[in-house]
Amino acid sequence: MTDRVSRRGFLKACAFASAGAVVGWSIEEKVLLARATAQAAEAKPENRPTELPTGRIGHLKISRLICGGNLINGYAHARDLIYVSSLMKQYFTDEKIMDTWERCEESGINTMISTVNDPYAGGKDPTLRVVKRYRKERGGRIQWIAQCFPREDDLTTILQLAVDNGADGIFIQGQVGDNWGKNGRLDLIEKVISFVKQNGLIAGVACHSIKAPKAIQKAGIEVDFYMKTLHRGDYWSATPKEKQEPDELPAHDNMWCVDSDETIEFMRTVKKPWIAYKVLAAGAIPPEQGFRYAYENGADFLCVGMFDFQVAEDTMIAKNVLSGVRRERPWAG
Repeated sequence: MTDRVSRRGFLKACAFASAGAVVGWSIEEKVLLARATAQAAEAKPENRPTELPTGRIGHLKISRLICGGNLINGYAHARDLIYVSSLMKQYFTDEKIMDTWERCEESGINTMISTVNDPYAGGKDPTLRVVKRYRKERGGRIQWIAQCFPREDDLTTILQLAVDNGADGIFIQGQVGDNWGKNGRLDLIEKVISFVKQNGLIAGVACHSIKAPKAIQKAGIEVDFYMKTLHRGDYWSATPKEKQEPDELPAHDNMWCVDSDETIEFMRTVKKPWIAYKVLAAGAIPPEQGFRYAYENGADFLCVGMFDFQVAEDTMIAKNVLSGVRRERPWAG
């Protein structure tokens, strides 16, 4: 789960702490208090721009902070806390999903990423149903980049679902991208990209390993964007380097990028837009740190899962980081 609470709550905690109210606090509350104090010191409200910056992928104008969709689908990446996915699904009712997207639009986040009902998995994903409701009932205009799981024996059924239901872009899901890149099935990637583009949508590939983008670049496949994980590997619960298996994600961790240095170096040579995801390592890294690390190391956009009550704070943090960001990689989107 996320380790964030509202900034207002953080600052109130700091005020109480100064009055000696920390007596009897739990270890977790004291850790949050210490983090709150550090984050408050980093924040510089006078430097924050009024609008969330945007970039472009193909014909789409996209906010540099994108709302991720894992949480609304119950993918919480909570390690061994087996109840969390069920908790997420209970929290994110249709109304709560729409509230989240509405707050995104109000805050300047104009794009969200979420999955498509997989017809082979029983169609339990709420995205298609709620997108239709959101646009009809609330007049929502948030752009939707659809995460798809095309199958080797059926590349287009799920892609067509996204096209028919108003997606603005489509990308191949990360594990699929990893597997096809690793196993040399670039022909499948090329067919998916071609199909999506023929339907007028932007087309991309997601991955956890940098090997997939390297292979795609070498083959000259004209993707519109890449999605690649990026986060530091020195946070408290990260698997130590000496215990990591080469090219493999740790099995019992929230670690999703084991090749950050290689990723940063390679993406400096790539002129395609890059959406970085897992930038908070499933809530283990504070937003100020995760956002700055990703933007400064070349990411053009960040995809971040957010609860409705985190949207305004995350937007504020992104604005603050972007107002003074220093990067070697030119903006590619």
